[in-house]
Amino acid sequence: MKVLHLDTNHPLLIEQFAGLGFQNDEDYTSSKVQVEQHIHKYDGIVLRSRFRIDAHFLDKARNLKFIGRVGAGLENIDIKYAKTKGVFLASAPEGNRNAVGEHTLGMLLSLFNKLNKANIEVRNGKWDREGNRGIELEGKTIGIIGYGNMGKAFAKKLRGFDVDEVICYDIVGGVGDDNARQVGIMEFQQKADVVSLHVPQTKLTTGMVNTEFINAFHNPFWLLNTARGKCVITEDLVTALKSGKVLGAGLDVLEYEKTSFEDMFMDDQLPEAFQYLIKSENVILSPHVAGWTIESKEKLAQTIVDKVKERFC
Repeated sequence: MKVLHLDTNHPLLIEQFAGLGFQNDEDYTSSKVQVEQHIHKYDGIVLRSRFRIDAHFLDKARNLKFIGRVGAGLENIDIKYAKTKGVFLASAPEGNRNAVGEHTLGMLLSLFNKLNKANIEVRNGKWDREGNRGIELEGKTIGIIGYGNMGKAFAKKLRGFDVDEVICYDIVGGVGDDNARQVGIMEFQQKADVVSLHVPQTKLTTGMVNTEFINAFHNPFWLLNTARGKCVITEDLVTALKSGKVLGAGLDVLEYEKTSFEDMFMDDQLPEAFQYLIKSENVILSPHVAGWTIESKEKLAQTIVDKVKERFC
């Protein structure tokens, strides 16, 4: 089996594929059009998010047997068309779910304890104890939207914090477990003090967090997004931050990211809503790294190897 690697990943991917007798070729610089000219030679491709695998690309890849997506989401792949071609899709949410769970918890604790604000102030010689008085997780209701690998990992991390309750909302029924009680959207919006997004990017979730959604909540709440940036309409979030309907936000992903997730803006003009976020003391930002740890890099690669091995060897 010939495999084309389109993004750099942990070396164990190539090493273990070679151990299975696969031929590994690497191409990290060619354009999509250039890759399409020789993709018919390959049985498998491995990538993160370098470019979209659309119907045209899949037609060119006429011998393709599998796509290894070293990450959780598959929104950059035409899933339906790939399945009609009999292409096996291997993503790896199991590989970085722990990292996402830890990062989400870290953002929440930092927001509640004003660590980002306090750190900057102390470094600048300001010693304001009262202005940096925090709040505690104990007694709060944590709401998780999307209770798959990532949502479950975050819920697990909340054990021991004596929260009042962890609730989850998902379009799939029966996903609740000992760490989170599944509820309907009305109960979710009535009870949640914290809302954490762990959903894939789909037609249903794109733009999901908008003014109507936010205003449906009974209590002002804290928002965490370590899922996909386009799930949140940034202008509507800023409006809610200004009004106090959203008390603060931890955003690892942004609406403005390119589909490759490797960069943010197409030009140097920063949107007004983003300018507000970067100046806000109750907003924490990180560059799409919630699942990006030393450990998860190896786990993601191993997950792809294991799934391909189980399917083809």
